[in-house]
Amino acid sequence: MADSDEIDRDRADARETRESPFATLQKRVAGLKVQDDDPPPNVEEDEPKVVDRIESLCINCEENGETRLFLTKIPYFREIIIMSFSCDHCGFENTDVQSAGQIQERGAKYTLTVTHVDDMERQIVKSDIAVLRLETLDIEVPAGRGRLTNVEGVVCDILKDLETGQRQRKKDHPDLWQKIDDLVQPLLKMALNQNFPFKITLDDPSGNSWIEPSSKDKAGKYQKSEYPRTLEQNAALGLGEAPSSTLDNGNSQPEVLRSEKPSSLSGLTAHVVPQIPTTSNPTEQDALEDVDILEGHSYSLPTPCPGCTKPAHLNLQLINIPFFKQVVVSAVMCTECNYRASDVKTGGEIPRLGKRIYLDVRDPLDLRRDILKSETCYLKIEEIDVEVAPGTMGGRFTTVEGLLTQIRDDTKGTVFDTDDVEARGGDSMTEPKRQAWTRFFDKLDMAIKGELQYTILLEDPLANSYVQNPWAPEPDERLREEEYKRSQEVEDDLGLSDMKTQMGDGGEYERETFDESDGKGKGKAVERLPKYEPPDEEL
Repeated sequence: MADSDEIDRDRADARETRESPFATLQKRVAGLKVQDDDPPPNVEEDEPKVVDRIESLCINCEENGETRLFLTKIPYFREIIIMSFSCDHCGFENTDVQSAGQIQERGAKYTLTVTHVDDMERQIVKSDIAVLRLETLDIEVPAGRGRLTNVEGVVCDILKDLETGQRQRKKDHPDLWQKIDDLVQPLLKMALNQNFPFKITLDDPSGNSWIEPSSKDKAGKYQKSEYPRTLEQNAALGLGEAPSSTLDNGNSQPEVLRSEKPSSLSGLTAHVVPQIPTTSNPTEQDALEDVDILEGHSYSLPTPCPGCTKPAHLNLQLINIPFFKQVVVSAVMCTECNYRASDVKTGGEIPRLGKRIYLDVRDPLDLRRDILKSETCYLKIEEIDVEVAPGTMGGRFTTVEGLLTQIRDDTKGTVFDTDDVEARGGDSMTEPKRQAWTRFFDKLDMAIKGELQYTILLEDPLANSYVQNPWAPEPDERLREEEYKRSQEVEDDLGLSDMKTQMGDGGEYERETFDESDGKGKGKAVERLPKYEPPDEEL
């Protein structure tokens, strides 16, 4: 049995881990001891588990070394396994990080704009298949060894790798040395907190990587987007192959699908409409020409499940929103792994101007309004410190209450985890951070219940967002709209600058332009979309 003083030191190290999970993490992991089978009588049940030690072969000297395994939970994220190997014979050491959970249903990509010295301390979990990029300098850290580090550690690791062999390289290959030195100098300023702002991205098809968020993040500073994996990415994750033959039933004629279309408020009438085939066979693709997409009918397309690659169904329905436009509501459902996802896409032409919508929520009745937030829409509620960047939630067609509830549930599940009923946020979440998030969710809950008055701003450069006006076509004093001119940067991001839809005099397609003096622009507020500018310091 281990000495009692030694066990006390282990507990002290574990308590330090709660307060500062990052400082000298590898040293603490290496210093932890094996937990006794019979712990002392005063040990609490929620005391952190100590490291397990396993004798393993050293790949350097082929003698027996020791691997330490430590299971821990990262706040805002999930459980991970920290592994540390050391060999007493040759001194070889190695560390690695692996996810202790399952592969997520969708891949995830994180984007962080580092604007302050505090951002350098944000934790980063990089799995062994994730790709990390320092976008400002166009530097990529490919998939490889898993890491638990922070932004400063990422910059220092890249700097260390680039500086390796520079002295000899300067003698043998001065041109190559100069090119690398052009990257080393700005990296050195970043490491010294003198080169703000800069942007980093972390892309993980398994969804098991992560960059720490903050309750102070403003729109454009921190973004997380999820995406369905491709067949190649699923195969790389070992989820099996999904050849095209699995989606081809060998029948050139489209199958039929029973669809329901409301005929009145009192009942439903069944209709039989063709199912849209998905195949590369030109003969089968011709069948699409005979398919009419009818409003209110449901259609089903065979598609591979993004979660397990097994055959699933993508259900579509065309809906006409009064006083707005037609939208397509889609939902993917897999009976094999219970994967479910939904999205909303708008149709029609791309408008010349973007649109801002302001909704003043003054009583609980306003929470029942229908609202459509497109995937290109930026949402802001200043009174409760809510900002949702474009692409974060995808397209959503719901009510005001439903939209706020989803924002709360998604954020709360990320910060406190779904099974964290006491909202502790993990052992390493500091008390000030926990209190800040608690205040944020309390205000959001009050907004959902209609106990606060606030204004919702929807800013959509493609004008594809909508808020219901119960008195339409009469004006609504609580609902205001204005149009604005998109900036060149926004048009570049949306790909509009590369679209050529007008035939020029030379017989070649060119970009269509609008005359600012024509009747289309009269009587409308036209202004440029403000560009996000990082603040000088965190509030």
